[in-house]
Amino acid sequence: MHPNRHLSRRIVLVCAVLFVSASIASAHPGSGIAVDKAGCVYFVDSGSGLWKIDAAGRITKIPGAAYHWMALDAKDAFARTRLPRERNTDMSAVNANPTILLASDYPIAVGSDDCLYYPHKPREQPLRLMRMNPAGTAVAVGDIPPSTNGPLEWINGLATGPDGSLYYTDDQSIWRMTSKGQVTRVATISVAAGATLTPGHVARMGSMLRGLAVDSKGVIFVAATADGRVLKVAPDGKTETVLQVQSPWSPTAVALHGGDVYVLEYLHTTGDDRKEWLPRVRKITPDGKSTIIATVDKMPGAR
Repeated sequence: MHPNRHLSRRIVLVCAVLFVSASIASAHPGSGIAVDKAGCVYFVDSGSGLWKIDAAGRITKIPGAAYHWMALDAKDAFARTRLPRERNTDMSAVNANPTILLASDYPIAVGSDDCLYYPHKPREQPLRLMRMNPAGTAVAVGDIPPSTNGPLEWINGLATGPDGSLYYTDDQSIWRMTSKGQVTRVATISVAAGATLTPGHVARMGSMLRGLAVDSKGVIFVAATADGRVLKVAPDGKTETVLQVQSPWSPTAVALHGGDVYVLEYLHTTGDDRKEWLPRVRKITPDGKSTIIATVDKMPGAR
């Protein structure tokens, strides 16, 4: 055999793995859900846009782009602010009282300080987290360190904590960044042993952690999309499962309100047709009772 054929084969295999990994990372359903003070639930549908479930349980379609992420701007602080324009990412504000902020490719969050947080990737520099005030002034909070697989090009979820810290996820870990930019790993979460993986996921990519929320005590709730779990993670990293969803359904985001956990779930497929990724919302009460409160069927005219 020609001495370069082994090398060529290795290059082809490496390229194939990178292509699959990139496809899985970029092709995924929406990961945004939030609850306002009145108990209304908002969630993104990456096939058709933005939905609202009112306090009586009625679901309605409201204006909004079919993006991946969202954040609730409860005080309408960014309703008329010029939002940042990131590389490959669009952001928009839907003044729905409260204002809903939408982002196409990067997760976003609004903190108790009324500031907008989002990732920023300067060319040939590390990915970093930014803070923008309602006047439109943005500053860097800190750089995101490399994961076990090297420098990160994106993150999978972003949330603010009660002490002003930021929490974010990559494929396998939850990280905490303080207001001074110091970063620590909270937990690394592996795929559950013997789990049936969600369509489109492979074990080597890890648990595919996505949307997360943090309560007033620093307890984290996070969606593990690869194996269909919602996990509760204590500040010391101790982890327990609060929900197991059966494939091909899987959670992509969580929100907290009044002791209840709201979970955005999607019907996953191996393809990249957003119209086939149908969302539903689940509510889990403090006593562990789990109820599907809304399901979106395929939109009329969708193929």
